[in-house]
Amino acid sequence: MNNRIKIILASKSPRRQELLRLMDVDFRIVLKDVDESYPDNLTPEEIAVYIAEKKAKAFDESVDDEIVLTADTIVSVDGHILGKPETKAHAVEMLQMLSGKVHKVITGVCILHKHKYNLFHDVSEVFFRKLTTEEINFYVDKYEPLDKAGAYGIQEWIGLTGIERIDGSYTNVVGLPTEKLYQQLMRLV
Repeated sequence: MNNRIKIILASKSPRRQELLRLMDVDFRIVLKDVDESYPDNLTPEEIAVYIAEKKAKAFDESVDDEIVLTADTIVSVDGHILGKPETKAHAVEMLQMLSGKVHKVITGVCILHKHKYNLFHDVSEVFFRKLTTEEINFYVDKYEPLDKAGAYGIQEWIGLTGIERIDGSYTNVVGLPTEKLYQQLMRLV
C-alpha cells in the first residue's frame, strides 16, 4: 500500500504518527492552523467529523494526487464535550469528571483525495475505575496531558492503572481508528 499512494498527515499528534508507522504507511506531516470551533447544535459524533472535515478543507486547493488525512478526537461524558485541557488544573478537573464513570471517545476522520471528502467516525466506550486525587495529580504532574482529549492517554500510566475495560477500538481511543482507516485507504489503492 505505501508505494502506491502519498499521504499527508495533517496532525502533530505523535500517537497518530506512531499508529500510521505501525500500519506501515508512508506519510509526511503538513500542518495548517485551523479554527476548531463548531456549531452548538451538533452531537459529539458530528463534532468530531465536522472538525476533521474543517481541517481537511484547509488543504483542498493545495493538493491534487496526494491523500490528506485529518482527524479529531473528543471525549464525551455526562453531556459534556472534553477536548484538550488548557491548564493542569483543567486537566485535573477533566479527570475528576471521568473518574468512576463510562465515557465515549469519538474520533472523526476525513480522507481528502482529488477534492472528494470521505468522512467517518468511530466510537469507543471507556470504563474508568474511581481514581484518587493523588493518582490524578500524579498523572497530570508527571505526564502533562495537555495535548490529549479528555486529559489522558490510554497508553500511559493512567490508562494502564485506571481503565477497567474498553468497548470498541483501542486505537480509536489512542486517536485514530486504524481498522476503519485501513479499509477506507484500501479503496483508494
